[in-house]
Amino acid sequence: MDINSIIAPVLSIGGLGIIFGGILGFAAQKFKVKQDPKIPLIRECLPGANCGGCGFAGCDAFAQSVAEKKAKVNGCPVGGAAVAEKIANIMGIENTASVKMTAFVKCKGNCTVSNSKYEYYGINDCKMESALANGSKSCSYGCLGDGTCVKACNFGALSIVDGVAYVDSTKCTACGQCVSACPKNLIELVPFENKVRVACNSKDNGKTVKANCSVGCIGCKLCERNCEFNAVTVENFLAKIDYSKCTQCGVCAEKCPAKAIIK
Repeated sequence: MDINSIIAPVLSIGGLGIIFGGILGFAAQKFKVKQDPKIPLIRECLPGANCGGCGFAGCDAFAQSVAEKKAKVNGCPVGGAAVAEKIANIMGIENTASVKMTAFVKCKGNCTVSNSKYEYYGINDCKMESALANGSKSCSYGCLGDGTCVKACNFGALSIVDGVAYVDSTKCTACGQCVSACPKNLIELVPFENKVRVACNSKDNGKTVKANCSVGCIGCKLCERNCEFNAVTVENFLAKIDYSKCTQCGVCAEKCPAKAIIK
């Protein structure tokens, strides 16, 4: 076999490889998307939970949004103040301290104090149960205790205690996943330091509430009338606390005849 018949194709293929490699290299440089150097630095500061608590698709998306000044430096609930301070230094701005938040379940209607319409034997999922006449509890606003919020929490901060979801504030990062998971909209983020809270979400009138649950808010307005700081109002038979006004004096909790307000 003539050696030239072998070398020629090899050289031809090699030459084409060099040409195409050059073209690809040129294209890579020509159309390269320049990344802000602050993005990887910010990403390195983040805990990597990818929980979505910041309101973005994950840590990468949050880092890019901060670099583009579309998100606040203290937007990561998992990282807290320490991470916010690091990101602020990278961005060259002053960190505005944010109030530490925690998830709170607005229900005390456990198996002892609340009534049921029927016995539920289906899949342990609050969304599934709530599709059946709003769930087994007589109170259509009450916690069903199937643990959908527990499954949604990546930090082990939630558990079911006597049929009602409970939040361990020492583990909660305020990521908001449990808030989104609850079909009853029973969970909200509240200031960590404020211990005076309304543990009820029922908007039924007082007579109906008392028939369903002995610790539900009956909308009597005693809390509203006795608050010296106008921090408590009652709307739709339900007390609501304005945490920006609340001094945690606890008078509203003491006056509540149903003990629906805790302190």
